[in-house]
Amino acid sequence: MRIGVIGAGAVGGTLAALLASAGHEVEVTARGAQLDAIRAGGLRLDGGWGEHLARLTANATLAETPELVVLATKAQDAATALAANATRIGSTPILVVQNGLGGLRVAHEEAPDSPLLGGLALFAASYLEPGHVTVTAALPVIVGAGPGADRAQLESLAAVLAEAVPIEVTDDITGAQWTKLLINHVNALPAITGLSVQEVVADRGLRRIMTASMRETVRIARRIGVRFGRVQGVSGSLLGLVGALPLVLGQQFPRLLARRMGAVPNPGSTLQSIRRGQLTEIDYLNGAVVAAAAEHGLTAPVNAAIVALVHEVERAGTFLSPTEVASRIIL
Repeated sequence: MRIGVIGAGAVGGTLAALLASAGHEVEVTARGAQLDAIRAGGLRLDGGWGEHLARLTANATLAETPELVVLATKAQDAATALAANATRIGSTPILVVQNGLGGLRVAHEEAPDSPLLGGLALFAASYLEPGHVTVTAALPVIVGAGPGADRAQLESLAAVLAEAVPIEVTDDITGAQWTKLLINHVNALPAITGLSVQEVVADRGLRRIMTASMRETVRIARRIGVRFGRVQGVSGSLLGLVGALPLVLGQQFPRLLARRMGAVPNPGSTLQSIRRGQLTEIDYLNGAVVAAAAEHGLTAPVNAAIVALVHEVERAGTFLSPTEVASRIIL
């Protein structure tokens, strides 16, 4: 199948390399040093799914019309990327693989004629240097039908993707996105402090803040009628406990997530963006909780404070100490 991957960063690069290794004809879009590196020497993938050197067609925008588009840009870049590739996309099905909420809505606005699938990359990958991506946790991709896609299209495209990467199909992509959003709360505090997820969770004060942001998210989601889907063994009933328990007990949840990551320090995608001097997705992660609360006349003060600190680090380029973070986020 001809597959166009828009955005060849950690997630898009992983999917592109694996799809190419499975025999598909893959074209990727990239920018700057990443584009130059892929053109010159291919895309090297190593880690959890073995070593692959994918010789990919790489351009700033798609040069060919694909049979499937994988949108794997940062959430804030999605609309611009889809608009730039609109003539090649046409009515081609699009798999939107992004963190946070709202990706399917944006894709539907920019490509209203395309059937859409939502995708959640559960695997962890790091974009180490131009042309090189490492998979640190080899986990599945969850896919579900979005606007314009029926069950037959979902199963057909899921079968194609399953040739390259483990796939789980869900009947409720929105519920799964909310659960993944909650899991992704591990990303913000590393971006503020420069520490790995494991180091953040090991710090008592930071772990308490992370737990508070998760508890606040669960409580808001429940009030606005969200039903959490099961993701990575995390069920709605477990998240219900996170929302109900006092902080001292709820801290077992981030501890569980950190243990699952293993011993290799995991920086999280938001810290990776900070280190590359790029704007982060924080407005689509913890910021999505703040926005969802506001739409229903509610507030999310813990998540709002975290978003503000990530933006501060983006502007200043200086990380904050755990003590300073604890002094500025009042629980």
